[in-house]
Amino acid sequence: MKNKRKMLLSMLSILMVLTLLAGCGGNNSSAPAATAEPENQGGNAVNTATEAPAADLYELGKEPLEVSFYGNYGWYQMPKWGNDAASKWILDNLKINVTGISSGGNNAQKLQTMIVGNELPDIVWTEKGADVERLRQADMLVPLDEYIDKYPNFKASLTPGHLELLRSPDGKIYQLPNYYTTQPNGNAGYAINKKIYKELGSPKLETTDDLYAYLNAVKAKFPDVIPFETGLAKDGNGIDQLFSSFKENNLSYTRIFAVPEGDKMASIYKDAGFRESVVFGAKLMREKLMTQDANTQTEDQIREKALNGKFAVIATFDPMKLLATADEEMKKADPEAGYMFIKPIYKAGLDQSKITPGTYNQLGWNVATISKNAKNPEAVFAMLDWMTGPEGNMVLNWGPSGPDGYWDGFEADGVTPKFNKDKYLNDPEPLSEISGKAGDLVWVGNTVFLDSTKKKFLSTLPADQIDFSNRWQMEVTWDSQGDFTEFLNWDPAPDSEEGIIRQSVRDIWLTARAKSMYAKTDEEALAILDKAHDDSMKVGYEKFLAYVTNVWTENKKALGK
Repeated sequence: MKNKRKMLLSMLSILMVLTLLAGCGGNNSSAPAATAEPENQGGNAVNTATEAPAADLYELGKEPLEVSFYGNYGWYQMPKWGNDAASKWILDNLKINVTGISSGGNNAQKLQTMIVGNELPDIVWTEKGADVERLRQADMLVPLDEYIDKYPNFKASLTPGHLELLRSPDGKIYQLPNYYTTQPNGNAGYAINKKIYKELGSPKLETTDDLYAYLNAVKAKFPDVIPFETGLAKDGNGIDQLFSSFKENNLSYTRIFAVPEGDKMASIYKDAGFRESVVFGAKLMREKLMTQDANTQTEDQIREKALNGKFAVIATFDPMKLLATADEEMKKADPEAGYMFIKPIYKAGLDQSKITPGTYNQLGWNVATISKNAKNPEAVFAMLDWMTGPEGNMVLNWGPSGPDGYWDGFEADGVTPKFNKDKYLNDPEPLSEISGKAGDLVWVGNTVFLDSTKKKFLSTLPADQIDFSNRWQMEVTWDSQGDFTEFLNWDPAPDSEEGIIRQSVRDIWLTARAKSMYAKTDEEALAILDKAHDDSMKVGYEKFLAYVTNVWTENKKALGK
């Protein structure tokens, strides 16, 4: 029974992670938040299979509906519809059959071929930005404003700011977001090896000075242990978290190679907090307090170190996925072993509550669009609107409703699920399969609703039965993630002048970031940054900064800031 409970809770914690991974292509995964109550999300107007829809709404289930779907990612392969419990229920009860079109591993070429041949499927699921605008400018997409206003679920859950950020230059909306939210979520931050920490006397571990002293203590007493683990530093993991420790309200600006300075975006290389963090990181590296192969190691190697307790502190974009299994395995051999998250490390004098080692955004990472090739675009929209509503979210993420399922209908408000607790605790295996498919089948998930239902379930369990991931998300990580929404859509089209500049700036950035980690002195580290700034200016950095400034300004207007 205990093992089944652990399996269930671990599976529940990765349920949302899987869906987000599908949305971000493995580049920016993030687990969900949980603060709002379900009855405040989505209203009471739920278009379920058992309710009679309003007279002017398309009635799902009244007739067979064939929908074609293309996920514009080389890694994505839509599961065969009807082979899992959730999509089979939709097929049987709503008469919806979705046929997936494979990218063949080359999504860019596949999309281009479909555009040239005017062979777009009903739904194209892709990144926000350049691809959507290319399809819109080719007059291949259906504007969705009328449907959003007409159907209940997107209208109830998307804020006015969300809608403005989704709007294209012609003033219309053509895209529906995946996993949108109005509250923090994320796993980024600092975690420590509990046993090592206890053996060193559980010292104060809050500031960067505390961290430096602690890493030296680890090195002295545990020579076979890596004091500070970065994760995949080539992707910014670890060193981005160090940057967050030296600057309040830091929204991971390393991804755009720039920082706000007043109402403009300025060179990251001249930012005082960034420069301090680079000097600090290089010091850790040359004193062998940091992973020496930080830029070349693989994730499998990091997982192996985690399982064997071979590092004392880890800071990375998503320690949760690395530590959850390791924590459970280590405790089997020693109940005192394992990992725990700590509040973000900060430079003395800064406000810890303003330190953000990770970020989230309110509109997910990709969008669903409906092409003009759809025979009945309103029917396709009705399906998506149902999917983002309470019933759709529950069916896709928790399986079909019923006395033998994991939930059995809704409370009187129409949005609060009735969970079958005994089923969860005693028979978690089928739900594991459902959640495993959800990442590839949920294209327009309502994160606030899903987070709230998860929290509602967890609140019914004793505290000692809450698993590693959920515990530390609720206690530490969710509260320390910054809202990156005002910087969305900053990436220029690759073939534009700014896009070409951006690629050159990025190349310089990647080289400088790697070299500066191995600087032999503080002065050398700063010299590398200064050269990178100068080299970036030569390739058009100022023009790129002006472009990002404009995007930022317009986003803030849309969000009412």
